[in-house]
Amino acid sequence: MPFRSGPAPVSFSLLVLNGPNLNLLGTRQPEVYGRQTLDDIAEMCRATADELGVELDFRQSNHEGELITWIQQARNLNDGLILNPAALTHTSVGLLDALLAAELPTIEVHLSNLHQREDFRRHSFTAQAALGVIAGLGAEGYRLALIALTRHLAGQIADTT
Repeated sequence: MPFRSGPAPVSFSLLVLNGPNLNLLGTRQPEVYGRQTLDDIAEMCRATADELGVELDFRQSNHEGELITWIQQARNLNDGLILNPAALTHTSVGLLDALLAAELPTIEVHLSNLHQREDFRRHSFTAQAALGVIAGLGAEGYRLALIALTRHLAGQIADTT
């Protein structure tokens, strides 16, 4: 089912960033994170981006500094950002500062529901810079984030910040 009819009037460039340990998806705690690999999620995101008529750059790093560099570069290269900061969610003021400096509409995604997890996982530094947060819907959260961010960029979703 297509998400739009006809060619997109404007093509947006979206960056999807994935944080530490997400390269282990499918084998690391599948009861929490599911059995899909990061490659499976990337493929689903690319298919969704094609349906939406947007460009997509999908990346993963286990290094906070590399993620920060990519966010800084995105300010001049991309129209929006989808971020799964993984464990850095709960610890990284550096990621928060990079997101605030980039001034890009950002949607934070988490495979698991942070509010059903340990207490320390319930706080997100990075959410303070996000347009919205999608958590607990598994890989589907990425697809929903792509749709919502594209609609936001097209002016179809009001900015409530």
